[in-house]
Amino acid sequence: MQKRRFGRTNWQVSEIGFGAWAIGGSWGSVDETDAKAALNAALDAGMNFIDTADVYGDGRSERIIRDTLKERGGERPIVATKAGRRLSPHVSEGYNRANLEAFVDRSLVNLGVETLDLVQLHTPPIDAFYRPEIFGAMDDLVAAGKIRFYGVSVEKVEEGLKAIEYPNVASVQIIYNMFRQRPADLFFKEAAKKNVAVIVRVPLASGLLTGKFTAGSQFAADDHRQFNRHGEAFDVGETFSGVPYDVALDAVEALRAIVPGGASMAQIALRWILMEDAVSVVIPGAKNPVQARDNAAAGALPPLSPETMQRVREIYAERIAPHVHQRW
Repeated sequence: MQKRRFGRTNWQVSEIGFGAWAIGGSWGSVDETDAKAALNAALDAGMNFIDTADVYGDGRSERIIRDTLKERGGERPIVATKAGRRLSPHVSEGYNRANLEAFVDRSLVNLGVETLDLVQLHTPPIDAFYRPEIFGAMDDLVAAGKIRFYGVSVEKVEEGLKAIEYPNVASVQIIYNMFRQRPADLFFKEAAKKNVAVIVRVPLASGLLTGKFTAGSQFAADDHRQFNRHGEAFDVGETFSGVPYDVALDAVEALRAIVPGGASMAQIALRWILMEDAVSVVIPGAKNPVQARDNAAAGALPPLSPETMQRVREIYAERIAPHVHQRW
């Protein structure tokens, strides 16, 4: 597994990490045995970066990570978590010192550590980015030894650009994939200038870019791909990258032609993301060991050709951009 520098930290992280939303909840049923097996397979394959959040299964994801790492022993991977989405209502005023410290204290217990590696504000409302006291509270949590570094998980490019104006923001997590290409226009360049790590989430567009879905595919009632199709529970951009399902299926068919023999569409989609030097780590999820190993293998693929990169840009411009480019 190749490593990349994680912004201004001293960390060298695997360029493919483990996204732990699916083993927490909102992706259909995943039992704990399968969840632990998927995580172990990812770590065995060389991943040393895990991304989770306190709301994934109401702490279930964090606790599974804690127990799995305790059982494994040895060198501990970097574990990033998030805070803020427990707020109800989810408003910027809730991102105050007392609430943030309470969320951090809960994650410390869930993850079984004395200091959290990285805490990300979890897609806060846009007005939160204009309240310096929120970032001051995170500075205080660093000074108190409860967290090592902090960052922000954002929905929109504009939020990412605003976040990196704060000097101690170490990372920004953002959606970037073949169906969401806008971050490459400006944000990646600015993040690189400021030595801010970039974590890429939703790399497979909620599974669309595996090429395995059809118009008849069914999703469980507790899977966000069923209950958040139109943004009923949270930002619609988190589900299928905000692309209408039928539009996305047509684009996937166009993309099949670029997949070479010996690689899966999911692997090519991940390798496409890694062609961007500003990306520090991409965090696909996995529900089982097979998926985890398949994700890890994407890093061993050769660089994609200029022709392949251009074809992906064309398909995006023609079919996808009108639906998503200016929204996020």
